[in-house]
Amino acid sequence: MKTFGLIIAFLGIICIKLVASTNKNASVPTSNKIHQFKLNDINGHEFDFKNLKDHIILLVNVASHCGFTNQYHGLQALFNDYKDQGLMVVGIPSNDFGNQEPGNAEEIKSFCVNIYNTSFPILEKSIVKGKNSIPLYQFLSDKNIHPKTGGPITWNFNKFLIDGEGYVVKRYSSFTQPQSKKIIKDIKQLIQKQKEKNNEKN
Repeated sequence: MKTFGLIIAFLGIICIKLVASTNKNASVPTSNKIHQFKLNDINGHEFDFKNLKDHIILLVNVASHCGFTNQYHGLQALFNDYKDQGLMVVGIPSNDFGNQEPGNAEEIKSFCVNIYNTSFPILEKSIVKGKNSIPLYQFLSDKNIHPKTGGPITWNFNKFLIDGEGYVVKRYSSFTQPQSKKIIKDIKQLIQKQKEKNNEKN
């Protein structure tokens, strides 16, 4: 019996090691804040979300050949109107839906700048849907972490609103225009909330 117990214990250790080895590269969020993530931007430079602490973030998966692509106008207008108050719009190109972002980094960057005159950050093209999605989107989609806003990305131009602390507070469908009354109202509320927190710190 003693020998049998030792064998069971040994097998248990092996199983634990195998699980650890399998998961060592898995994305395990260290918190429920977005500031834990890093990506590259469209130019290949590191984009660290921790540098956006105290900023309100509107994060959008974008595409160049989609029926919603014209929303770039609204996203840029939002950025122009509220960037000085702490809003950061971030676009993440993805080819996950209808092959509507087939271009490479240079083509995407040229399209955004030349057609829509974008000046907000555009990050590298990424997978945002399914088991192969980047860690950031696994985090955003996780219903356990985000019971109210989680779930699969449904199409291009899904939008996540994140407060100055890094928490996801709202999610909007592709059909919700960036300059809708709903989004503007929510952004203004978060900006005001962040101002009050900053005043308390000072």
